[in-house]
Amino acid sequence: MCLLAGLANRSIAGHSAGRTRDAGLVPGAFATLDFPLTDVQVFHTDRGGGFDDTRIDELLDVFDIKRSLPHKGSPYDNAVVESTDRLLKKELVYRNHYTTIEQPGRDPDDCVWWSDDQRLHSTLGYRSPKEFTEQGLVL
Repeated sequence: MCLLAGLANRSIAGHSAGRTRDAGLVPGAFATLDFPLTDVQVFHTDRGGGFDDTRIDELLDVFDIKRSLPHKGSPYDNAVVESTDRLLKKELVYRNHYTTIEQPGRDPDDCVWWSDDQRLHSTLGYRSPKEFTEQGLVL
């Protein structure tokens, strides 16, 4: 699974799933965004080898998106995405038995709805990302 987190409101801005966690998931996640790629300013990833790929570099170059990498040994650079990823695994993956690879690709839509519309975030003053945004608030 690849998640694109909106740091302004802790929402899941984009997502994709596949058999392996590799660079091919990134364009799929960008394709699910409900706003233009030209609005994306920074793409932050961990230093994993799965993100060192020309497909990602080309996508970022075409849309003039800056790449941000964490500092070595800093566990906080990816804290928002890691927390969201852990939540989705706990609430979605570990609670379900999948018989086809297509199933987890569909289920994140439900979990994204739950995470963005229902789940209360302490960082957002115990509001959902949707409620936080509707109130015109930004972190």
